[in-house]
Amino acid sequence: MTGYGQNSAQLSSGAKIHIELRSVNSRFLDIAFRLPEELRGAEAAMRQSITQTLRRGKIDCRAVFEAPQSAPAMPDASAAAPLLAFDAALRALAPHLAPLSVGEVLRFIGSAQEDHADAAEIAQVASLAIQQALTALVAARALEGDRLRTLLLDRIEQIGRHAARAREIVPLAVERQQARFTARWEEALAALTGAETSVETLNDRRLQEAASFAIRIDVAEELDRLQAHLQTLRDLLAQGGELGKRLDFLIQELHREANTLGSKSAALELSEIALELKVLIEQMREQVQNIE
Repeated sequence: MTGYGQNSAQLSSGAKIHIELRSVNSRFLDIAFRLPEELRGAEAAMRQSITQTLRRGKIDCRAVFEAPQSAPAMPDASAAAPLLAFDAALRALAPHLAPLSVGEVLRFIGSAQEDHADAAEIAQVASLAIQQALTALVAARALEGDRLRTLLLDRIEQIGRHAARAREIVPLAVERQQARFTARWEEALAALTGAETSVETLNDRRLQEAASFAIRIDVAEELDRLQAHLQTLRDLLAQGGELGKRLDFLIQELHREANTLGSKSAALELSEIALELKVLIEQMREQVQNIE
C-alpha cells in the first residue's frame, strides 16, 4: 500500500538526522536505501526495523545527516607544525614537489580537528528516527487500507448480486429450453405420421433431453461455494490484521468458481454474468496483492 512517513532526531553534538519513508504497492517487501556516509553503519539496524514492521510494499528510505551549524573556529597554528615539518622533509627527498598552500594546510588542520559523532550514538538516534517515521508510515498505510477495504466490500456486494441473479436465471433457462424441445418434438411428431415410433417414446425422449440440459447447466454448487467465499472475505476484512496471503487464496477460489460458471453457461444471460464476475474478481485481485 502507498504511504509516507518522516521524522527528525538530534544528536548530542547538535547534528540532525532526517529520515523519509515512502511506500508504493508491491506484492513483496522491497527496500531501497539512500543514505549519507555518516549513516552507512546504521543501515542494517534500519533495515531490521522496517522488516519487523512491514510485510509488503516497495519502500524507499531516504536519510539526510545535517552537521551542526556553528561559527568556524580559528585553526590552531601549533597543529600545523607536524604537517609543515613533514612537507619540508618530503620536498627534501623530492625537490620537484610543490609546497603546501595556506588553504591546503587549513583544510588538513580542520579535518584533523573535526569532531566526529560517535557511531553508536548515530545508530541509536537513527533507529529512534526510523521507528517514528515507520509509525507515521503505518498510519498512512492504514488510511489506504480503509480505502481498499471499502473498495473490496463494494466488489463483494456486486459479485453477490450477480450470483443471486444467476441463481434466478437457471430455472428460467431450463423452462425456455424445455419449451424449445417441446416445439421441436411437436414438429417431429407432425412429420412422423404413420411412423413406427410411438408418441410416448418421443415424449420420453423429450423429457430426457430436458433433464439432461438442466443437469448440464446446474450451477447451484458453484454458486453456493461462491457465496461461502464471499462471506469468508467479509469476515476477514472485518477481522483485520495480516490478511494478504489468505485473501490471495480466496480470490483464486473465486476465479475457479467463475470459470466453472462460465463453462456451464448454456444461456446467454449466464455467460454475461460469468464475464461480469471475472471482471470484478480481477479488480479485487489487483488490490489484494497490495494488502499485507
